[in-house]
Amino acid sequence: MFLTLLLAGSAFGRSIPPSSFQIAVLKYNGGGDWYANLETSLPNLIKFCNDNLKTGINPEQATVDAGSIELFNYPFIHMTGHGNVIFSAQEAENLRNYMIAGGFLHVSDNYGMDKFVRSELKKVFPELDLVELPFNHPVYHQKYDFANGLPKIHEHDNKSPQVLGLIYKGRLVCFYDFECDLGDGWESAEIHNDSEEARSKALKMGANLISYALMGFDKK
Repeated sequence: MFLTLLLAGSAFGRSIPPSSFQIAVLKYNGGGDWYANLETSLPNLIKFCNDNLKTGINPEQATVDAGSIELFNYPFIHMTGHGNVIFSAQEAENLRNYMIAGGFLHVSDNYGMDKFVRSELKKVFPELDLVELPFNHPVYHQKYDFANGLPKIHEHDNKSPQVLGLIYKGRLVCFYDFECDLGDGWESAEIHNDSEEARSKALKMGANLISYALMGFDKK
């Protein structure tokens, strides 16, 4: 499987050029719209990364079930939606094993997901708490520098954007953004009528996520 091959003979903190693989959207149960932003969000981010980071990511996104063994074929998984999320015990164990093996999960609350996803992530890592990432965390300082942390894309409750992470043995394995709509910011301009400035910030932050997840911890 991809992650087994990726980690063979290497350690975290590696610098491995991403080439010829896919990244995927996570399909989950519970009735929430896991398919939100499906048409343009991740494809636009992939194109941005291939153009600006010179990555070789397959331009077509994949879709993978939370409980599928196919999860391990994708080094970066994007999860979003507005509503309920339910992970079965098997799905939680599969996601846990995926992240321990080197996989990276990005969860983007599209507004309405927060109260559900927190408890489900606790099923995945019962021993870990979501922690707020400080502004000096390397994920904010890859190719693009975000000295003040996560950019704000959409307003909902007039709150500051926030990132919470799950850190396993010193490695960030899950990046959870809320009060931000980062994935919305990757969508084509006509979808939400976002400004070019907002979309640019969102895509650059997304590129930092890809860079961090695929090429290690350090600033590139």
